[in-house]
Amino acid sequence: MKVAVVGAGAVGAYVGAALARGGADVTLIARGAHLAALRERGVSVRSERGDFFAHPAATGDARGVGPVDVVILAVKAHQIEPLLDTLPALFGPQTAVVAMQNGIPWWYFQENGGAFDGRPVRSVDPDGRISATIETRRVVGCVVYAATEIEAPGVIRHIEGTRFSLGDPARGVSERTARIAEAFVAGGLKAPVEADLRPEIWFKVLGNATLNPISALTRATLEDMCSDPHVEPLAAEMMHEMVAVAAAHGVVMPMSVEKRIDGARRVGAHKTSMLQDLEAGKALELEAMTGAVLELGELAGVPTPATRHVYGLTKLLERTVLAAKATP
Repeated sequence: MKVAVVGAGAVGAYVGAALARGGADVTLIARGAHLAALRERGVSVRSERGDFFAHPAATGDARGVGPVDVVILAVKAHQIEPLLDTLPALFGPQTAVVAMQNGIPWWYFQENGGAFDGRPVRSVDPDGRISATIETRRVVGCVVYAATEIEAPGVIRHIEGTRFSLGDPARGVSERTARIAEAFVAGGLKAPVEADLRPEIWFKVLGNATLNPISALTRATLEDMCSDPHVEPLAAEMMHEMVAVAAAHGVVMPMSVEKRIDGARRVGAHKTSMLQDLEAGKALELEAMTGAVLELGELAGVPTPATRHVYGLTKLLERTVLAAKATP
């Protein structure tokens, strides 16, 4: 299986190294000092589950790779659009695109049935360019349950989790997605194929769309947010709004809000990805995580006042932080 990992950062390089370990022909697409290290020294993964090493090909230009069987799209949702001019260079007639973004994905309504079937999620794909470039037939959804970080260029620290749930927009279990799952498993990862991935998407959104923006606003860890007598009720109120939105779109949550918050509390003093991005002066994943929930709530006529207030505050925070960074 020939695989290109677009966005071989912390998660992408980890997955790419695992796939290469399992026998796949992998090319990592990265940039900067990390790319230089990947070319020279390969990927070193450090993990309590066991360290391992792989040295797949690495490049900064997708156009030189040629068509592949599988594209692992491991960039954040707001980073996809700048790639759309070069991404098709990786596509052959049967190329699959495994979409590893947090939040509500651009393809959520594709092959979904119902009143909104085929509608782009405008918060993530405002002009429909992503949907037009990555056709529905190529998409394999993925919900990531792994925490990784770049410890140094070419060195990935695996913190926890090896599960990458896969699923087709059209539901059911396709032979193509089953083969991709086999490649993940051969590399030492867990890759259950779900007949309908949307409940898992919502389960992860429940935490991401709530705790990520609150953490950016407060600079607090999961443990602190979920134990604070003023903040925990706000998080619970937002989660209940999201449960109502999901239900309006035909998805029933597999776990109660109380258990979801307790699970986050038990993770401990962990900084969310949004807080880490804020501290690094980067753009936030706010639209895919929280803005898309508001959009789906509006479509279904479900009010989301608490979520809307937190979204608005976080949007302003992002704008002021990025403006300050841009000021000489």
